[in-house]
Amino acid sequence: MKILLVDNSNTRTKFTLAEGSKELSGTFWIPTREISPESLSEKLAGLDFDAALICSVVPEKRAILEAFLSSLAPIHLLTHESPLGLALDYPKPASIGADRLANAVGVVARHGSPAVVIDFGTAVTFDVISAAPAYCGGVIAPGLGAMTEYLGRRTALLPTFELAEPPAAIGKSTAGAMQSGAVIGYRGLVKEILAEIRRELGEDIHAVATGGDAALIARGVQEIEHVDPDLTLHGLRIVAEEVFL
Repeated sequence: MKILLVDNSNTRTKFTLAEGSKELSGTFWIPTREISPESLSEKLAGLDFDAALICSVVPEKRAILEAFLSSLAPIHLLTHESPLGLALDYPKPASIGADRLANAVGVVARHGSPAVVIDFGTAVTFDVISAAPAYCGGVIAPGLGAMTEYLGRRTALLPTFELAEPPAAIGKSTAGAMQSGAVIGYRGLVKEILAEIRRELGEDIHAVATGGDAALIARGVQEIEHVDPDLTLHGLRIVAEEVFL
């Protein structure tokens, strides 16, 4: 059975196929702002699948995806009521983002628990899973891209710059200084939040990073033990297998 997995996030919407194994195939994406019946018809033309699972944090685009895909195959929308394989130790589970649920499912299956998932996207989210396993909350901070874009927009003399490993902490140009502040400063944010999570949870958790800037930031944060770029999609695959198979 071929299952189409859809990760509809704020910046990009990823699509991939899962079929009878732990592997994903044919991954591609569309900028989320461009999601429409027309773009979906073009991108999915000729793609063969038997069912689809949608993970969405963008309600307007979720409605378009649901309407389009439900005309092609049975669909399931990931929510807190989906078969997740873990408890939700959270006062209002309906308010947990679908992507965060997918990350929790993925990390338990692929790396074990207790764990914390750090997802470097438009926002950076920290999702904490206890040994039970149970999703027990997390942290949301501005994403690295959003922070640097804000600097460029709100300061007349600061240039735009590429996010990359800075050659030194002390920048020898304005762009170099911004690069250092962004990358090294962000690593400090991650380390401090991880330290507080570990202190509060009282368990020796392992940290797994995913998302667009994960590899860059994790390079300088020894507390992050694994970088798993497709963790969210694997979480969707695991839920889809419970729903459809």
